[in-house]
Amino acid sequence: MKSIKLANSPITYFVSRIGQAEWILFIHAAFVNHNMFKTQFEYFEDKYNILAIDIIGHGQSTDTQKGDTVDKMAKWVFDILKTENIDQVHIVGVSLGAVLAQDFANCYPCAVSSLACFGGYDINRFDGKMKKENSTKQKLMMLKALFSVKWFAKANKKISAYTPQAQNEFFAMNILFPKKSFMFLATLNSMVNKYKTGRRNYPLLIGCGKYDIPMEVEAIKAWKSNEPECTVVFFENAGHCVNMDVPQEFNKTMEEFWKGASQ
Repeated sequence: MKSIKLANSPITYFVSRIGQAEWILFIHAAFVNHNMFKTQFEYFEDKYNILAIDIIGHGQSTDTQKGDTVDKMAKWVFDILKTENIDQVHIVGVSLGAVLAQDFANCYPCAVSSLACFGGYDINRFDGKMKKENSTKQKLMMLKALFSVKWFAKANKKISAYTPQAQNEFFAMNILFPKKSFMFLATLNSMVNKYKTGRRNYPLLIGCGKYDIPMEVEAIKAWKSNEPECTVVFFENAGHCVNMDVPQEFNKTMEEFWKGASQ
């Protein structure tokens, strides 16, 4: 994939084109980078045009300036679409990527062909109790990272992936996450409960792994109850980062979803 630095931003993005095919945008989880989707890139590169990003503070998106924060990601992604002359895109987000995918869809709904969120929660109707619990867990993980990124990565891989191979791959990316990049995530909560969900003009797919934390499973069920017309999938033999744990099942699920969205 070709890497490109977006002008007037810290964001590096990656492109693979095959012509007139539809566009897919992949947004990765926290503490890793776009390579968490490498199996998806390999599977879909001959079928779709592919766009991926490194979130601010991750991977190759660390050339920041004062005032650069994660809540600007939607604007930067939209700038990427304009730069690449992309009118609409199917968006796939995992964990933090699912939050950013929803924020983009809130800001630029006409640019969304479909939305798929895994290991995430409904940012427009996030329960206060669940939000507090999630925030507490995030702070504990950050404390581990401040002592030792290696210690943090070892603990994080068990939360973020279920299979040994996926855990090892997650760890290898997580160990590269700079401690200073935590500050770029400070405005994450500003995206939560900011908008009310209107009528979606695109299909929505949500889900998580069967072995994800119980709070995540409950978050998906709550989201489904709020948007009963959406499609839900729970992946067997998978944890939080389902695309890494069960890539074949994930790829087939996405392929079927996109075909349905295009009809």
